[in-house]
Amino acid sequence: MQIWLQRCRGVLAAVLALSLVYGCGSTRRQAPVIDRKPAAARPAVKPAPAAAARDTDQRPDYYTVRRGDTLYTIALDHGLDYRELVEWNNIANPNVIRVGQQLRLKAPASSVVATPLKTAPAVGGGTPVGGAPPVAPGDAVKSQPKAVKLPYSDQALAQLSGAPLKPAETVVAKVEPRPAEKPAVSDDDEEKVDWGWPAGGKLLSVFNESTNLKGIGIAGKPGQPVIASAPGKVLYSGDGIRGYGKLVIIKHNKAYLSVYAHNSQLLVKEGQNVVKGQRIAEMGNTDSSQIKLHFEIRRFGKPIDPIKLLPPEPPA
Repeated sequence: MQIWLQRCRGVLAAVLALSLVYGCGSTRRQAPVIDRKPAAARPAVKPAPAAAARDTDQRPDYYTVRRGDTLYTIALDHGLDYRELVEWNNIANPNVIRVGQQLRLKAPASSVVATPLKTAPAVGGGTPVGGAPPVAPGDAVKSQPKAVKLPYSDQALAQLSGAPLKPAETVVAKVEPRPAEKPAVSDDDEEKVDWGWPAGGKLLSVFNESTNLKGIGIAGKPGQPVIASAPGKVLYSGDGIRGYGKLVIIKHNKAYLSVYAHNSQLLVKEGQNVVKGQRIAEMGNTDSSQIKLHFEIRRFGKPIDPIKLLPPEPPA
């Protein structure tokens, strides 16, 4: 009996030892960590920044001249005055541009600071101060490439006439406020234009981007009046754009301009302000196989469908 008890104790000890070894070698699972902080204590999630509103004017800053381009077509295709391109790019002859030439399409930032014109009297009737040679009588004198305009005063008048200068007098002038004048071309609201039909007649063709029809064709009679579709300023009046014949282009605001092509006579000049319904040309067939008016509306230089902006029915 005693021997049997000893054997049972030995078996129990062995089992206990094995359980301890197994327990030490096993891998324990860790309890999941849960963030129990209140919502107010957690860092706020920043919303994604809103997409910036797209500028409606998608014109590039520069344009590279391609074969067949003229300064007039480049200006028309970008809704600009060709004279702006001449000024911004220092072009001597508007009829001469080179393939590959980079043209600025937006006004450059001005960095020129105007300074008052200073004159120095001659010393002893000889060489003026500053080292300039004396001028013989009757010789023309050029002080600068461009004339400098001085405000009207006795001092300025004396400088121009050569009379001796007298001390300047202090004059207090009362300036009366002038009533504000509304410009013919407004940039305030580029979408509001009061459009009207430029001529009465049957529609010969309609706008179609896929077939490169940039406007509409209106049938008419020789000499029939062509009128301004909306108030604005004449950007171009001439026949320098191939395929348009005698052409008038009117700028209505910062965004819109209108095009009137194939006229027989042009009745307005560049820079002239016009009102809606004003007679600007006579219908004809220059650069066209028939008597008609080709009419376009362009927004930032891109042709759009005039029918969507004009009244429902053309005049009789």
